[in-house]
Amino acid sequence: MAEETLIIFTTWPSADAAREGARKLIEEKLAACANLLPNVESIYRWKGEIETSTEVMAVFKSTIGSYPRFEARLKELHPYEVPEIVALRATDGLPAYLRWVEQNTR
Repeated sequence: MAEETLIIFTTWPSADAAREGARKLIEEKLAACANLLPNVESIYRWKGEIETSTEVMAVFKSTIGSYPRFEARLKELHPYEVPEIVALRATDGLPAYLRWVEQNTR
């Protein structure tokens, strides 16, 4: 059975920043894959003000065992003071794909 897979969401200020961060995380085998979704409109409260910005959502596939190193490295690479990093457990999925994620995060 494959190690538990995580789906990790984070937003970036630009496609270039997201692409560069994703490439490094994958090169370092902290994530197996990243999907970049451009033109995400984000509305949020920051330092007491309501903000609106256009960001790029990155959806990473990694594993529970890689997560602590993934999170630490993402915080180093990310330009935001407090980056969005939300990890969800993939409780179901194609077994061959889940094994592929595990193999590519070792």
